[in-house]
Amino acid sequence: MAPFKLPPAARNILRRDPSVARLNSKSLLSVSGSQAPEFLHGILSSAVPTSTRPFFSAILNAQGRVLYDLFVFSDHSTNGRPAYVLEYDSHSSNTPSLHDLLKRYVLRAKVKIKDVSQEYDSWAAWGSEKGLEWDAQRDWLFAESHAIEPVWPPTEEWPWGSQEHIIRDRRAIGMGHRLLVRKGDQPPQASDHDRVPQDAYDLHRILHGVPEGHVDIVPNVALPMDSNLDVMGAVDFRKGCYVGQELTVRTYHKGVIRKRTIPVLIQPSAHKSSEPEDIHEEFGPNIDIKPSSATGGSGPQLRGSGKLLSNSHGIGLALLRTEQVEGVASGSLELNLTSESGASCSVKPWWPEWWPQRRL
Repeated sequence: MAPFKLPPAARNILRRDPSVARLNSKSLLSVSGSQAPEFLHGILSSAVPTSTRPFFSAILNAQGRVLYDLFVFSDHSTNGRPAYVLEYDSHSSNTPSLHDLLKRYVLRAKVKIKDVSQEYDSWAAWGSEKGLEWDAQRDWLFAESHAIEPVWPPTEEWPWGSQEHIIRDRRAIGMGHRLLVRKGDQPPQASDHDRVPQDAYDLHRILHGVPEGHVDIVPNVALPMDSNLDVMGAVDFRKGCYVGQELTVRTYHKGVIRKRTIPVLIQPSAHKSSEPEDIHEEFGPNIDIKPSSATGGSGPQLRGSGKLLSNSHGIGLALLRTEQVEGVASGSLELNLTSESGASCSVKPWWPEWWPQRRL
């Protein structure tokens, strides 16, 4: 599964200057109390460290489908007890609000849950070379099911960092930092980074192959490995029981992962150039991506269609069958979609350069 070459159109719009963006679509919950670590450990798909440290995780439903992907910041508590702030994608759907969902599990646990969305803003900062010694190629553990887990260097104390209200974004190489800042203030990075809108951050993560939020990880529908949560370090396959564990662990040991979420280049079918000016049409999410034979003869099975997820400037993320991505790479398959305007467009996927590679 070798990485494709980054398309020139994608390379040309990739921001290389240090940038910082406020993420308006995020909500924040405080979880504190003497039993907060144990409480979160029984709900989240990743292990919660015994000391209060930040990390990336997810909440699944009982059937192993993703409800929320979230960052967990370490926080301070006035009484010295463990405290966290959970950053998640705010949206309206049939999914219970995260606040209500966590309240269901409190029972007699010594935990306090509070919405702090009006106290803090969530920011993303990326592109600076300073302080990114940790942002290096990592090793990987490959399961027979095609699940993939990052293996952090044994010399590294904690991969997500140890500072309060700051997280090293280890979901992919080059993602930078996630920051919590008091409402109305700006992060220190704003003094020497370009201030950009959230759209620029969304394009940044799409180009790095990072799905995020309810558009890319559809609540009650998405499976964690299809959404790359294993690769991004949000799933611990060896921890104790948590909601959704049974199906997730069974898939890891006995299943086969056939789909992944990867970046794609979208172009009108009549256009052959890959220059950025040819990428101008915007697309809504959840559009079907259909395979067809590139040769007109027999070839790989064409079963199933993919789904276009979040996208911008003709670059998007798509949930695709890996066999069809490989068919595109070999030249035997083509992927196409029909835009909302009725135009036919070609879809060209590529594996991000950081994507895990088996060492032979």
